[in-house]
Amino acid sequence: MMRRRGFAAAASVYISQFQKASGTIAAATGELAFHSAADATKYPFEGFTNVINNDINKLEDAVGLYNDMVRIKPLPSVIQFTQLLGRIVKMKHYSSAISIFKDMWFSGIPVNEYTLTILINSYCLLERADLGFCALGLFFKNGIVPNAATFSTLVRGLFRQHMIPQGQELFIKIIRERLCEPNGVMFGAVINGLCKVGNTGKAVELLRVMVKEGRVKPNVIIYSTVIDSLCKNKMVDEALDLLHEMVEQGIAPNVVTYNCLTQGLCKFGRWREAKVLLTEMNNFHVVRDVYTFNIVIDALCKEGEVEAAEDVFKTMIEQGERPDCVTYGALMNGYCLQGRMDEARRVFDTMVGNTGKAVELLRVMVKEGRVKPNVIIYSTVIDSLCKNKMVDEALNLLHEMVEQGIAPNVVTYNCLIQGLCNFGRWKEVTKLLTEMNDFHIVRDVFTFGIVIDALCKEGEVEAAEDVFQTMLKQGERPSCVTYGALMDGYCLQGRVDEARRVFDTMVANGVVPSGVNYNILINGYFKKMRADDAVHLFEEMQCKGLTPSTDTCNIVLQGLFRVGRSGAARKVFDKMLMTPITSDCYTYCVMLDGLCKGGHIEEALNLLRKMEVERVDLRHLCMYNIILHGLCKIGRLDSARDLFESLSLIGLDPDVSTYTTMIQGLCSKGLLKEAKEFLAKMEENGCLANRISYNVIVQGLLLGGKYDDALVYLEEMDKRGSPLHSHTFSILLNSVKESENDPSLLKIIQKFVPNMREYSHE
Repeated sequence: MMRRRGFAAAASVYISQFQKASGTIAAATGELAFHSAADATKYPFEGFTNVINNDINKLEDAVGLYNDMVRIKPLPSVIQFTQLLGRIVKMKHYSSAISIFKDMWFSGIPVNEYTLTILINSYCLLERADLGFCALGLFFKNGIVPNAATFSTLVRGLFRQHMIPQGQELFIKIIRERLCEPNGVMFGAVINGLCKVGNTGKAVELLRVMVKEGRVKPNVIIYSTVIDSLCKNKMVDEALDLLHEMVEQGIAPNVVTYNCLTQGLCKFGRWREAKVLLTEMNNFHVVRDVYTFNIVIDALCKEGEVEAAEDVFKTMIEQGERPDCVTYGALMNGYCLQGRMDEARRVFDTMVGNTGKAVELLRVMVKEGRVKPNVIIYSTVIDSLCKNKMVDEALNLLHEMVEQGIAPNVVTYNCLIQGLCNFGRWKEVTKLLTEMNDFHIVRDVFTFGIVIDALCKEGEVEAAEDVFQTMLKQGERPSCVTYGALMDGYCLQGRVDEARRVFDTMVANGVVPSGVNYNILINGYFKKMRADDAVHLFEEMQCKGLTPSTDTCNIVLQGLFRVGRSGAARKVFDKMLMTPITSDCYTYCVMLDGLCKGGHIEEALNLLRKMEVERVDLRHLCMYNIILHGLCKIGRLDSARDLFESLSLIGLDPDVSTYTTMIQGLCSKGLLKEAKEFLAKMEENGCLANRISYNVIVQGLLLGGKYDDALVYLEEMDKRGSPLHSHTFSILLNSVKESENDPSLLKIIQKFVPNMREYSHE
């Protein structure tokens, strides 16, 4: 039986201290808002446990659920309130858990030993074990006897705060006064605490007591903790003895146990024994983890056995383990110790795809100082950060490398300027360019190219021209990429003659235009409806020995169809098929779309059949959507239906565009019932209708005089927040003029017209 005398006498004192302490915690963390007017039906009463376990991932969700729970009559059980508190603690919102408990306490909501233990654990996790002891008084207030879990929590809390003597004293008091029967968790907490402060001898003694008395059998975690502590204290032989002892006790060592021992043996160069342990792991089917491999790789590298370490690294990859920054750092260090800097750089470069890992390794390199990162490594990481849109982190790294005495070079600045330009952060770009001058870092063709390209995309072509002229004055020779950026800037503004001027200047300066330069200008001509100039340039590039790319041909095809030259487009396409130029999905889509819009639907269907015969990959829904649109537009609904039904046979699922095209075709023929069925089928198949789908069917229903049905869809649109298209609004107004006394139409007007001041023009 537990003796209550020492604790029970002070219960009232503990409670008053708890109330005061809780207030302090709440004041420090901000009071949570409880019992607000939330929707009480948000969570079903029967599903509280499921909701707590599966749906509560944020503190706001937890507080919202608590507010719902306290308003339900009868109240949910104490178990469910306790589960919620436990979930909040798992999310590491310890202060919030205390605040919610306080609200429960003062609202008279029942608590049990688990609820109170969670409260004590929250205090201990906040490193306020003293307040945990204060909360112990609440047990007696409620007539609840603290159990082993409660005392284990307090013991662990004291050791967590490095209050070792107090933790030991409490443990002894628990045993001496029989406050509870110590469990494995309590023994584990004490042993772990002793090991952490280097008191391995005492930890071993306690382990011996556990084995001898047999009331609480030590588990693999306790054994591994002591083995790790022995190894760290250079007592590797004693640790090996303990391994054999635990096996004799019937406790199977795990990967952590072996990692501790392997680390200890490697530190003393005891390779044979380390290999024996690794073999033993295989025999016992203990899978090596990333830490096992890191220990071995690091030890081999320090011994100068880098090739052997590389072999272990390959084995690690084959086993499916992902190397971390420690793995890469160990290999880099091994190569650097041998003066093989190129190999070290190769290892670092393999990490560039994982920016977080690269930054982590960089931090390790700076901290440990074994391998000092150079400007190349810093620039590599800065570039990776910028490409991952982490520009602020990249700027911080620039300042850090300067503080480390490593001077950035033009590559470093180019990476940062590119990153800043991508986000239009021009002030900072200007600052970096000035900084380059101050540090006497000469801007290169890439620096100018980045700035010119970014300015052109922002529509600042004149400013880009100024930078271009500065580039020429500095003696930098622009590349075809730089000229292309300037040409593209002018074309984006419709100033195709200016783009041509830049093109001619490029040629005059001896820079050979690339296919991209031709593409920019050809596309610019077509957009200004200057098809003859575009075609002439297309022919010119071929005369100069430059083979058009697939992109070039796609631009020409699309441009010719746009200006109504279907015949010329067909000839270009036929020539493409006779040359090594590859036709891609976009090429076929351009052809099908151009033919359909030009009224050549049969030719489009023939092309589709020809593609099937020639085994062109037809698993692209866009091709079928184009044909469906063409068929519906000319009223060939039977053919459209057949094509729609055939999609599933070739493994394609209709998308929102496919369904909307069919709905529009059906509405245009007055087949409103079938159109509604298509919309329903669309949603049943998991393809949610969008605002275009709804506008299309509402337009069809209004034009067909089906105002009741139109009202249903308008209400659904309102619920989903889908705006009315301006054309739908116009049809609605015309319907009012024609049938102003229709009751259904009046309902629509009353409900929707006041809200139609803003509608979509798209």
